[in-house]
Amino acid sequence: MLTIDKTNMCSHLQKKLFEEDGIYHRLWIAMQDDSELTAVVRSRQLHIYRNDKKVLVLAGKAAPKIIREDRLCKLLPNNNV
Repeated sequence: MLTIDKTNMCSHLQKKLFEEDGIYHRLWIAMQDDSELTAVVRSRQLHIYRNDKKVLVLAGKAAPKIIREDRLCKLLPNNNV
């Protein structure tokens, strides 16, 4: 189970990630079952790593930044990586 410190996370991102109707909620659920993933909150954004390599950055109001191709990115809305 992945746990993160939500203290410094943007409130918009928290809603998108943790609320059931949030656009990133499916991604959050998938992250819970993936032991290769870690996540850190930096500058109010969520930085997601697979095996210590950054794959994705999620922000509250900005578009997600795909750093490297990953199966997790396929769960983003309007993304067919």
